[in-house]
Amino acid sequence: MLKRSFLAVGLCFWLVAACSAGEKVTTGTIVAEMIDFDRLCEMPVESYKTLQFSSYDRRSNLPGGPEWISNADGFGNSPIPPFVRTLKEPNDQGIGEYVMAEVEGPGAIVRTWTADINGSIRVYLDGADKPVFDGPAREFLHHPYNTFVGEGTVDRDTLEGTFYQRDAAYCPMPFAKSCRIEWIGNPRRVYFYYVQLRQYKNQDVEVETFQPEDLKTYADEMKSVAAVMNDPDSLVGEASNHEIDITLQPNERSTALEVKDSAALRRLMLLVEGDDEVAALRQTVMHITCDNWQFPQVQSPVGDFFAAAPGVNPYQSLPFTVAEDGSMISRYPMPFKESLKIEFHNMGDQPVKITGKAHTDGREWNDDRTMHFYARWRVTHDIHTPPALDIPFLLANGQGRYVGTASLMMNTAQGTHMGGTWWGEGDEKVFVDDDQMPSWFGTGSEDYYNYAWSAVDIFDYPYCGQPRNDGPGNRGFVANYRFHFIDDQPFHERIAFYMELLTNHENEGFSYACQSYHYGRPGIIDDHRVITKSDVRVPQLPGPWKPRAYHASTGATYYEPETLTDQAMEIEHDRLWSEGNLMIWKPSAVGDTLELTVPVPKPGKYELRVGLALDNRSGTVSATLDGKSFGFNRDEKMDLFDSRRTMLRASTGKPIELEAGDHVLTLKFEKPADGQEPLVGVDFIWLQPR
Repeated sequence: MLKRSFLAVGLCFWLVAACSAGEKVTTGTIVAEMIDFDRLCEMPVESYKTLQFSSYDRRSNLPGGPEWISNADGFGNSPIPPFVRTLKEPNDQGIGEYVMAEVEGPGAIVRTWTADINGSIRVYLDGADKPVFDGPAREFLHHPYNTFVGEGTVDRDTLEGTFYQRDAAYCPMPFAKSCRIEWIGNPRRVYFYYVQLRQYKNQDVEVETFQPEDLKTYADEMKSVAAVMNDPDSLVGEASNHEIDITLQPNERSTALEVKDSAALRRLMLLVEGDDEVAALRQTVMHITCDNWQFPQVQSPVGDFFAAAPGVNPYQSLPFTVAEDGSMISRYPMPFKESLKIEFHNMGDQPVKITGKAHTDGREWNDDRTMHFYARWRVTHDIHTPPALDIPFLLANGQGRYVGTASLMMNTAQGTHMGGTWWGEGDEKVFVDDDQMPSWFGTGSEDYYNYAWSAVDIFDYPYCGQPRNDGPGNRGFVANYRFHFIDDQPFHERIAFYMELLTNHENEGFSYACQSYHYGRPGIIDDHRVITKSDVRVPQLPGPWKPRAYHASTGATYYEPETLTDQAMEIEHDRLWSEGNLMIWKPSAVGDTLELTVPVPKPGKYELRVGLALDNRSGTVSATLDGKSFGFNRDEKMDLFDSRRTMLRASTGKPIELEAGDHVLTLKFEKPADGQEPLVGVDFIWLQPR
């Protein structure tokens, strides 16, 4: 057994000092919690509940009732204003004043988000006459600290990508007595919002209320936290190193590691190999059992456990990393009082090899507060939508903390635009303890995952990301994750986490895998069910499919590119591609062109888009129509390289006037992928009247 040192000592001491029991709550202590894994392993010293105020449709007032799936969530003109109360009715200009969020007693603002919002916000702490923030609503919900940045404070570059993640912000603002957030704006226009606040149950908790000067006072702490978020493996410690090396035949289950001690699994790195990588990662199920529990606390396919399935989809977050070489890292600590056992079950039809390392340390178990780590996975195949449905991620009775979620889906939509392939209109609904209505009621699945407007791009942040989205639009395999550190949800009696599945189109054969992460005190029970072979079958997109002209692409005509040229072209086949065919163009050199003749049925205004493959072979291409720009991406070029994923993306377009007849679409090869021969995969030509 090897020893490995992996902790920045100064940072460790600061975290311990900042988060000790009985310490005053300050901006600095909550900032420290942003990277503090250890606090998640124990019930809070000072009990709190994380509340959520959002613009959800207030007609959804009875669980399962007739209007439970109402969807006027912030688009404007809501039937019921989505606010705590109205301060001033709209004036002649349509501007009203509303209380957006209000909490009495000690607490803290911990997360904000918006897709878009008009108007301004005023934030009052502890009943002060003067707001601590008074400015544009969008700025507060996206970049709350920017107003306070100045000489000697943390700078905006440090905040980007760490405290500010995609369309959300994690900027602690504690308060000793109360918080009231007012919105001044036009309720007939867009006003999406989330505000999450921590409310301490003990009214005597000592809290130092946020001041703008905190960005100077705690500048070093904020910089340290941002540095760890950007390099999470820098936050490590002294540990024992256990090797994992096991080969499993089909249907074989075996133990890879057993540890007898009172300790914690601090870091787990795994590499799963098989002839069919996607199948190996879905059909190799990991079981982690702490303290000889009857049922393993962790039960999940290996790939899904790391929140980026199916296959290998590289990304980096605070608790998880998936690397280009297929290795996957978990940093969630898994405490155990007496023993730890890691088993793998090969539920597939091929041999698989699992290698890796498990790092444990001698963490002391506290009988009153320490918890086991749980990762629960379930899947529902062959869903037909509509109707909408609430998908259960976790139903548990007992004590614990909810700390993370991943949605891992196969979206069988047949559109090419987000408006015709979107799966995520549904809201998260989280019931805690004695809730009759959810403590968290959201405005859309992507809003929960910190992005907006059905975005298709691949992105990753410390707490949120979309490591897979095949396309076009949101079609194909999609993975979203979100992890909760300062916005975790402690529970003392029960938690029920649902994510509504609400598509904007008809869908047949949708597959939805749920991954939830929580810590639980001994005695917790949940609704986890055994994972079957049917569950872990490798999802296959239906095919061949043909793009449908509906919703946002209504009226469109789709052409297969091989029918628009006289040149003989190589064709590759896969269910991702339109009609199962991808036309492969192999230019001989940079600057080579390919001409496709696009028929236009009648004169008018059109948008032209090109469906192109992104993969590890493809280079950069530009395009013109009749020798002129037609809005082919922002800079008239499209980089088609992705080192690990295979995706389908439609180029952008702009409305242009076209005469009836044939028009020449010219693709020009601009640059090969590094170390690759020139290649471009063309899937469809999309012509839409405007």
